[in-house]
Amino acid sequence: MIETVFMTAQEVADCLGTSKAFAYKVIQKLNREMEKEGYLTISGKINRVYFNERLYGGNMVHGSLQG
Repeated sequence: MIETVFMTAQEVADCLGTSKAFAYKVIQKLNREMEKEGYLTISGKINRVYFNERLYGGNMVHGSLQG
């Protein structure tokens, strides 16, 4: 399966083991952080690399923790 640049709320929910509604809240928070850093964001989606950096310290590669 090809990984896209952006994660959807469903992917975030699956990754975190939470509801899709909570995943949207996480995405909103991370998108606000990115906007403050000057990045453009897409509502309802989050950059996969940024998500992994913020939640796993950048040690997540292809669905498994590296370290």
